[in-house]
Amino acid sequence: MNVVLDTNVIVSAFLNPKGIPAEIVSLVLSEKIILCYDNKILSEYTDVLTRSKFNFNRELVNDFLEFIKTYGEYIVAESQDIQFIDEDDKIFYDVFRSSDTNYIITGNKKHYPKEKNILLPREFKEIR
Repeated sequence: MNVVLDTNVIVSAFLNPKGIPAEIVSLVLSEKIILCYDNKILSEYTDVLTRSKFNFNRELVNDFLEFIKTYGEYIVAESQDIQFIDEDDKIFYDVFRSSDTNYIITGNKKHYPKEKNILLPREFKEIR
């Protein structure tokens, strides 16, 4: 199964290692699901996860990003002709629509089109 993870899911996983987002990231790290990404998503992950306000362990963040590059699926995304409430979220949708990705998992579903394959972390856990 291939997924795109919105950055907010990864941040939530780093903030709360016992929450549902952390369970999803654990599925990625155990290679039970494949994380799909492109350069824009990787850049977004890097930018957000290294922000001083989060104070995440840099080595842990770097290891996570290297894992994605090694075991994730790189997608050449085509920009989709659709308006977004938050244009920063469009990068995830572009990868989703440009590939055989099964789901986008996000904490902000309202920022995306109403589609059945765009799920909150708890919704993904229920169908998994």
